[in-house]
Amino acid sequence: MKHTIQILGTGCPKCQNLTNVVKDVVVENQLDASIEKVEDIVDIMKFNVMITPALVVDGNVVIKGRVPSKEEVLALLQ
Repeated sequence: MKHTIQILGTGCPKCQNLTNVVKDVVVENQLDASIEKVEDIVDIMKFNVMITPALVVDGNVVIKGRVPSKEEVLALLQ
């Protein structure tokens, strides 16, 4: 099953860290996933997220306001 992953954030260091963690997990585990960076504040607000970074998997906000570990991201994608 292909996952759609969206990273919500305006480009702050935490948002960049989250992007790197997610990309590493997808590559290291050869997961079938598309990764999209959402930086427009209006688009971020559509997810009802007030604190970034946030991770959206298949349309569901699964993490917000922090950078998860690689293990946590992998668990969410399996």
